Amino acid sequence: MIRPTLIIMLKEPRAGRVKTRLGKDIGLTAAAWWFRHQVKRLLRRIDDPRWNVVLAVAPDRAGMLSRVWPAHFERIAQGQGDLGDRMARVMQAIPVGPVCVIGADIPDIGPVQIGRAFAALGTSDAVFGPAPDGGFWLVGLKRTNPMPPKLFQDVRWSTEHALGDTRASLGGVRVALIDELQDIDTVDDLR
Repeated sequence: MIRPTLIIMLKEPRAGRVKTRLGKDIGLTAAAWWFRHQVKRLLRRIDDPRWNVVLAVAPDRAGMLSRVWPAHFERIAQGQGDLGDRMARVMQAIPVGPVCVIGADIPDIGPVQIGRAFAALGTSDAVFGPAPDGGFWLVGLKRTNPMPPKLFQDVRWSTEHALGDTRASLGGVRVALIDELQDIDTVDDLR
């Protein structure tokens, strides 16, 4: 049986490089501090023998060499392009089999949600964890067939259309939805 892969999209936690919208509210250094500690908590929670965890890091060189994240996790560079380009690249970089990609700024992600996403891929070709703002905190593919050729194309990122646009880019595949979770972009989200 192929063990599924969970990819976590991460940036180096440097002031002005991560959580800049949150940084406008609480300061760039505080936002980077929050992100660094949020990721450490997340990695402890989701490190599970049921799936492989891979860190997709940016910037590429600094992320691959970073000592911030635990060394036992495999790392791959995100590369260039918009979020869709980078997610498609990292999904293609791993062996065939179920894969889910998450962001690192969702405090409520745990093994229950990840397990639910991989279980949904047993009967669906794709899975999403929707966010209240119209985006998503998780996208997953069964990956028994080639990836949809238009995956992540024409997506209006950081808008209320991101989930709908991404679903449309999949073509006519079977899609499952799991838990709706909130990501942290502003100080209001922290509350």
